Amino acid sequence: MTPRPLPAPAAPQEVAPRSAESLAVQAYYREVEQTLKGRGLLRTDVAPRDAPFTTRQLVDNFIHVALYDEYSTVAGAYVARATASRLRRWEVPVRMSVEFGASVPLAQRATDAAMISAYAGQLAQASRHPVRIVPDKANFAVLVVNEDERRALAPRLEELVPGIDAVSVQAITQLPPSTFCVVFAFSEGAAPAYSRAVAVIRAEHPEDLRRSCVHEELAQGMGLANDYPRARPSIFNDDEEFALLTRHDELLLQILYDPRLRPGMTEDQARPIIETIAAELMGDS
Repeated sequence: MTPRPLPAPAAPQEVAPRSAESLAVQAYYREVEQTLKGRGLLRTDVAPRDAPFTTRQLVDNFIHVALYDEYSTVAGAYVARATASRLRRWEVPVRMSVEFGASVPLAQRATDAAMISAYAGQLAQASRHPVRIVPDKANFAVLVVNEDERRALAPRLEELVPGIDAVSVQAITQLPPSTFCVVFAFSEGAAPAYSRAVAVIRAEHPEDLRRSCVHEELAQGMGLANDYPRARPSIFNDDEEFALLTRHDELLLQILYDPRLRPGMTEDQARPIIETIAAELMGDS
C-alpha cells in the first residue's frame, strides 16, 4: 500500500500590524502596572489575613456593590455617580464567548483564552449559576481589542446587542485612558434580569493588569455592578489593591445568586434576606 502523505501544516494565523498610538498606549499601561505594584497594589492574595471582615461589613458591601449603579446617564453620557438601584442578575445560563482583535499576538490569545475559560469556571462555582465558554450563541461577549479596534467596535456591538443604545456604544468606543476596561450588561426592556453583556478588555494591558480587568469586569457583568470604596478585601473598589476575585467577592456572588433573592428587589426588600444569608455564610449562630 502506498502511504498517504501527511497533510501540510496549517498556515500560521496572520496578526495585523498595530498603530503607533496602540504601541504608545501599551507603554503607558506598562508604566501604570509598574507604579501600582510599586505601591503594593494589584495584590494576588485572595484571603488576606490583614483584611478581615465581619458579617455586618459583608452585608454593607453587598448592598452597595449589588444594589447601586456605578454610573448614571446625564445629558446623553455616562457619569460616575453611585445611584440606588434594584437587584439584577442572570436567570438564564451565562454563555461566554471570547473574541480577539486581529492585532492581538497569537501567544497572548492562547494565554487569555485559557485564563478567561478558567475564570468562567470560578464564577460558576462561586455563584452556583451556570457559566461557561461556548463557540457560538453566546450571550456574554468578552472582546480583547487594541485602541484602534475598540474605536471601530460600533458595528460589532450592534450585532452582539441588537438595539444597543448610542450612549453605551459611545462609552465603549470613546473609553478614556483612565478607565482600564469596561462591561455593559443589558436587560430586555425594564426587566431586572440580564439577557446580554459585553466586556471590553484592552489588549495593550500587561498580563497582570489584563487579568485584573477580566476578573473585575466579568464579575461585574454577573450583577455586582458597582464599586464601593469601603469594600475590602475586594476587586469592587477603585483603589486597585486587589487584582483577583477574593474570597470576600466569592461570597458576594453566592449571596447574589441565592434563590431566596429575586431580581428586581429593592434594598428594603432584600436587606433582611441578605442579612440571613450572610450570617449563614459567615457561620454566625
